[in-house]
Amino acid sequence: MTAAVLIAGIPLLLGIAGLLLPPGDDEGRRRPAAALGIAGAAASLLVTLGLLLFARKPIELSTHWISLGDVDLTLGISVGHAALYVALAVCVVALFVQIYSVAYLHDDPRYAPYAAQISLFTGAMLLVVTSGDLIGVLVGWEVMGACSYLLIGHDRRLPEAPAAAVKAFLVTRVGDVGFLLGVAILIVDAGTSRIADVLTEAPHPAALILILAGVAGKSAQFPLHTWLPDAMAGPTPISALIHAATMVAAGVYVVFRLYPLYEQSPAALAVLGVMAAITILLGALSAMAQDDLKRVLAWSTVSQIGYMTGALAVGSPAAALFHLLTHAAFKALLFLAAGAVIHAVGTNYLSRMGGLREHMPITFWSFVAGLGALAGLPPLAGFWSKENVLTAATHATEGGGAVPVWVAWLVWLAGLFAVGLTAWYATRLLLWAFFGVSRAHGPDGPDWEVGFDDARYTQPALPHDPPAAMRWPILLLAIPSALLGLAAFAPGFRTALELDEPHLGVAIVLPLVLLALGATTAWWLWREVPGVDPATALGPARPLLAAGFRFDDLQDRFIVRPTRALARAVTTVDEKVVDATVEGTGTTTSRVGEALAYAHRMSLPAAAAAVLAGALLLGAVAVLFGAAA
Repeated sequence: MTAAVLIAGIPLLLGIAGLLLPPGDDEGRRRPAAALGIAGAAASLLVTLGLLLFARKPIELSTHWISLGDVDLTLGISVGHAALYVALAVCVVALFVQIYSVAYLHDDPRYAPYAAQISLFTGAMLLVVTSGDLIGVLVGWEVMGACSYLLIGHDRRLPEAPAAAVKAFLVTRVGDVGFLLGVAILIVDAGTSRIADVLTEAPHPAALILILAGVAGKSAQFPLHTWLPDAMAGPTPISALIHAATMVAAGVYVVFRLYPLYEQSPAALAVLGVMAAITILLGALSAMAQDDLKRVLAWSTVSQIGYMTGALAVGSPAAALFHLLTHAAFKALLFLAAGAVIHAVGTNYLSRMGGLREHMPITFWSFVAGLGALAGLPPLAGFWSKENVLTAATHATEGGGAVPVWVAWLVWLAGLFAVGLTAWYATRLLLWAFFGVSRAHGPDGPDWEVGFDDARYTQPALPHDPPAAMRWPILLLAIPSALLGLAAFAPGFRTALELDEPHLGVAIVLPLVLLALGATTAWWLWREVPGVDPATALGPARPLLAAGFRFDDLQDRFIVRPTRALARAVTTVDEKVVDATVEGTGTTTSRVGEALAYAHRMSLPAAAAAVLAGALLLGAVAVLFGAAA
């Protein structure tokens, strides 16, 4: 069915149309921009729903594009039910972000390009999801990188935004170099870019590991995770879009698409597993120490994406995709609810909040649902998807599959320990922001805190729930955050994802115990020392955790500084040697020409004297050489 082409095509086309609109904050410019953005996401959502309801079999469309020697490059789409579920999540989040942004950026003079860039971002992710060839995946992959750069740096009133945009672009580009090389190797080995044909070839382990470099960049996995917390300088709706439905999900989905190749390569799965285990713990530990509300959620995304890559590493792509879908729901909910809080109190700092439950009841209960799902509290969505990941890791520890047993143990232990950590920081966030007394006019936090006050807003006299355009997306996202996990009991959904039926046995007892322990510990610390952040219990380790184990400092010292020094050295060589040689050649030639021109203009007596002097000089040289001989 050619209607499948419209899933990505509509938002891409309307995004391009939106870019042609002039920027401005008057209604005559905002309304067309908002209409195009909302229409693109809504139309794509309707097409996706229609195909989910009426398409009886996977849709495959492919056409030959060009031949380069023995390699045939194709263009096409491949849409099965799993792809449609992911596309559905992308469209829903994008639609709610567009609607939410109408109110959130109500006075932004650059709203028109902002809405258009969201449409392009959405279409690019949908292209990655629905493309039937690696060329389409590459195009969508690169467009997402460009849009993330533009959207993270959208608000030029915040000094952090441009630097965060550049950092996100450069760090992800480092991974994209490996991704491009890996895709090129797969295409050359298979002789075609069509994914269905690529999957029939024996994989090249180096290509699969190179692709993981791109996955680490786009999905913010260790060691290319450092861009994601800084990207919180962008508008909060963009944070929701990036974290929930588009960029960070792209890497996980690409490995899902190519998983038949990965399950033939224990080395690639081992690399993926180690990367996932480190990322799970790194993100959870760093989230515990943050004072910036959005950075808590950002580090939690790093950790939760680690669960997805961990599920892939232990041989369960279905569990990875299921957690991707539930995470899209509850993380979009949390970021949009966080935007409502920031909009109301005018700051990102948890240490300047408190007591918001009475003034913002809708936002409070939305946070309860989102944080409960994030922590894995039954029966919310995150419980069922995280249970699938941990169960898959438990089974993989028994051996017998392509996954090395030690990798399975590593992922399982990291995932299990992070359950308690996640419950701790989720409970701490809820208590510190919504309970107790208001700390809006309290002293500044310690000088090591990482975060920023949102300069877009000033604190109103009394915090309140957001307006309708912001409130309804939050309320509607709370529904899948609470209930989406129950889809695991639906036979059609399980079949589409090839998901195992949920196991309510002994395997989930330990995670629930750790969840209760983590939440109870955070509550006890908050209760025993009223008015004191539970994160102070981290003691001298808190600055290290708040700085994300100072990976930024390591990258600055061992990568950024040497690169800048090398650039300065190359510039010096270029100016002093290369440019000097070229310019010196021209200068010398000009001066020789001037000397010859002067010789041609000499008077006859002077010319005769010069000829005589030359003859005498040549004669003397001849005599000297003759005597020497």
